[in-house]
Amino acid sequence: MKIKTLIAAVTLSMALASCSKDDDNYTPQPISGVSVYHASPTTEKLDFYVGTNKANQADFAFGNKIEYLNVYSGERQVTIKKKGAEASVVTEKLTFEPQTGYSLFVADKFDALKFLLLKDDLTKPAASKARVRFINLSPDAPALNLSIAGKDTDLFTNKLFKEYSTFETIDAADKVTFNVKNTTGGALATSIADVKIESGKIYTIWVKGLVAATDDTKIGVVVSEHKL
Repeated sequence: MKIKTLIAAVTLSMALASCSKDDDNYTPQPISGVSVYHASPTTEKLDFYVGTNKANQADFAFGNKIEYLNVYSGERQVTIKKKGAEASVVTEKLTFEPQTGYSLFVADKFDALKFLLLKDDLTKPAASKARVRFINLSPDAPALNLSIAGKDTDLFTNKLFKEYSTFETIDAADKVTFNVKNTTGGALATSIADVKIESGKIYTIWVKGLVAATDDTKIGVVVSEHKL
């Protein structure tokens, strides 16, 4: 379910509570939203669980994203397993604030999997603008900068593995090229061209994969829209 349904879900719960004749002490549970990103450079397909409930119906492969899920607020156990397996690869208790959106990244190499939980600022951009955030999720990459082709100044700078920026405002455009460069020396690490950046939208731009790889887990950059 999308993040914009959070308030609707809470409102519905409150309405049902007000109509209840059987339980005057009913209190609706607050809701949070979390999207989940497979950022581990592995060919393993994964299953993602909140508590005992599997959240993904389709294959959850490297570079994939599970759109915003509604979860009960407070402390929740989240788990990653290999596709179809019973044993957990990593499990952790995370805390979610009510009516707040989060991005949860499954990060690092498969034998060292960990979670990176970030709170999403979903403030709507001004007209003809968009908002973007940058995250370095390449385990063997050096510190990285993100720039827009044709601009004199880098948009974000000096982000080591698992480091991230705040959301910043950029111009909407039909075709944007994002360049990821090594902070030291400025060599191009990876890029993505002809990205449509839409007015009023919010994006996370994240570096995936391994510098040392030449297969499907090689370094790349992903532009993910926060679908509100």
